[in-house]
Amino acid sequence: MPETMIQADGLVKIYKSKQTEVLALQGLDLTVEEGELTAIIGNSGSGKSTFLNMIGGLDRPSAGSLSVGGKNLFTMTEKQLVLYKRDTVGFVWQNNGRNLLPYLSALENVMLPMSISSTRKRKAKALELLEQVGMSSKKHSRMNMLSGGEQQRIAIAIALANSPKLLLADEPTGSVDVKTANYIFDVFTELNKGGQTILIVTHDVALSKKVKRVVAIRDGKISSERVLKEAYADRVKETGIDWRKEDTQEEYAIMDRAGRVQIPAELLSSMGLKGNKVKIALQDGNVVISSPGEEQGQEEKTEKHEKHGRHEKP
Repeated sequence: MPETMIQADGLVKIYKSKQTEVLALQGLDLTVEEGELTAIIGNSGSGKSTFLNMIGGLDRPSAGSLSVGGKNLFTMTEKQLVLYKRDTVGFVWQNNGRNLLPYLSALENVMLPMSISSTRKRKAKALELLEQVGMSSKKHSRMNMLSGGEQQRIAIAIALANSPKLLLADEPTGSVDVKTANYIFDVFTELNKGGQTILIVTHDVALSKKVKRVVAIRDGKISSERVLKEAYADRVKETGIDWRKEDTQEEYAIMDRAGRVQIPAELLSSMGLKGNKVKIALQDGNVVISSPGEEQGQEEKTEKHEKHGRHEKP
């Protein structure tokens, strides 16, 4: 059985200034198992990047609990946090300039963050990682000689330099063309097949539709999940599929431990809901949510029908 890699329970993050207080996460719960490739989606300001930064040890939760690879991020000292960021997580940024030093070659960039060991071992490991991301032929190239997509692949190799248990990617295909984005996703897929746990934050609709598990965050909480349909599980590399249009995943609403479910705004709007009250009923094994006005209108229709029926009787 796979072990739990990420366990977030009731996670809260509040950003405070002298005049304002922003609630970025509002009791978020999420479990990610070892070996999963998971995408996180959500509108700007939904809390997804805040969550990623917490997992990466770049930010501290305000309340709740968060553990990664069995390590409790709430109780870590600053020294333990440094070791955690070095050994447990690898980070790939949308802006690959945060990963790369322009005056070093690709090989030197990958060797730089490695734990202390002999130069020979570091060079061998770096060459292996460059081969893994398809960049061994560019090992002596400096960053200004590489395209944006090539730089991003170098950044992935750097993130893997210390063999992290968890690879985090923040919009890794956000600044490259479609062809390069597909290649980068293929790199993540191959890494995942080798057992690497990967968590990706993305706005890329096509990429998110290829991932087996997609978690949607809305208003600082997990609102829904999408799971890749079995029919598409082995077809992620097919170029003939328009991943933006194909219905590749099943979508599920997420119920928290208190039994609460977030209802999408578009559904609430279509109900014509006024106020904050709804009617909930069990019909034929299904939970039905309706506006209080719908039931009242139905009762009036029924009453009129009965009166009309009585009037027609001889």
